Amino acid sequence: MQEPTALSLIPPVVVLTLALLSRRPIFSLLAGTLAGLLLLGPVGAVGNFAAISVKVMMDETIAWLILVCGFFGALIALLVRAGGALAFGKLALRYTRGARSSLLMTWLLGLLIFVDDYLNALTVGETMKRVTDRFGISREMLAYVVDSTAAPVCVLVPFSTWAVFFSGLLENNGVAAAGAGIDIFIGAIPYMFYAWAAVLTVPLVATGVIPALGPMQKAQQRMQSRALGEHHDDVALTFKARNLEAEFEAAEPRVLRLSNFLVPIVSLVLFTWYFDIDVWRGLIVSIAITLPYYWSQRLLGFGESLDVMLDGFKTMIPAIGTVVAAFIFKEVCDQLMLPQYVVESLAPLMSAQALPVLVFVSMAALAFATGSSWGIFAVTIPIVVPMAEALAVDMPLVIGALLSASAFGSQACFYSDSTVLAAQGAGCHVIDHAVTQLPYALMAATLAALGFWLMA
Repeated sequence: MQEPTALSLIPPVVVLTLALLSRRPIFSLLAGTLAGLLLLGPVGAVGNFAAISVKVMMDETIAWLILVCGFFGALIALLVRAGGALAFGKLALRYTRGARSSLLMTWLLGLLIFVDDYLNALTVGETMKRVTDRFGISREMLAYVVDSTAAPVCVLVPFSTWAVFFSGLLENNGVAAAGAGIDIFIGAIPYMFYAWAAVLTVPLVATGVIPALGPMQKAQQRMQSRALGEHHDDVALTFKARNLEAEFEAAEPRVLRLSNFLVPIVSLVLFTWYFDIDVWRGLIVSIAITLPYYWSQRLLGFGESLDVMLDGFKTMIPAIGTVVAAFIFKEVCDQLMLPQYVVESLAPLMSAQALPVLVFVSMAALAFATGSSWGIFAVTIPIVVPMAEALAVDMPLVIGALLSASAFGSQACFYSDSTVLAAQGAGCHVIDHAVTQLPYALMAATLAALGFWLMA
């Protein structure tokens, strides 16, 4: 395909349809990839898939992602086995009096862990699910709160992986001078309307001001039914609500040291900061500190530690597989020139008044369809920025629209890395998480679109 056409919309439609019908994100992504490859050229489809998959697997970002996700799983497995998560649960129960306070505590914890959305999604979900289980909160509701404080929080903080990445892109594309990208990023923070709306919606949902909607209401009702002892076979409820008091009583006193939670988590956050917001380096040092600390208490032996870490790594394989498949799918969409088609189709509608809201809506739709939040920004910024300059539109407002779209895609897409990891951390099916949180994400997106229209 030499020029962008409407045919480039077919693969995303295939993926989204199959994801809803089959509830298998990897299968759906591969089916969408196949549809795209056939559009690119049926004869060379096999060779093209082989080349794209190898290219993706050799990508530095993918290698980083596999290592980070896998060793996150390993660290969390160590933390759980050593009783650190249980100790935090015991402490958290002292300050929670019910479902609302447990969700608000989850939200506050998500606000505190703002360095990276991966760190946030996996840590907060794993930390709080024992507490929210205790108060009859569905894992889907927990995953929604976690996801709403992952990318949306990181994009609002100038000391996060998102800030580092996007400020670098602004410099590379000539929007900002060398070293000044972070200034442009900070100037756009007040205009990141989706991120603000997503983060501030959570306490309204947690306190019941905004009720559980549609699929989320059903998930909450199923969880409460299980708490009352009723039987359900739904796959989203394969876990059992934990009796935390019994766990606390049965656990040895040494297992419930809060330091067994704080040492791994605090060291991870601090060293991620120390290494210029590099989560992988932070993980390496955190594990290097955590293992001897646990060994000194005789909580784990050397061989047992390795087994636990390997088991933890294995738990992340479905999430890693989904994200890798999403990257392959995104590469095919890029070859089909899907972003260019969307931008060119909307170009005749662009005006100074309409540009910010059209940029947000179109880029949000692209990020949702392709599962690529950072990639969409990288592809479209060289196209959108000249339009904004030609129409004399306030640049921070346009950057805010682009970053809002990226945050929406990261949270709302059924197979984005943030969605997958939030579901993984909370312990629920990724499609269940995506479907139940979508009404709230669309609510925040609607408020954001209104904001961009009024501010233009």
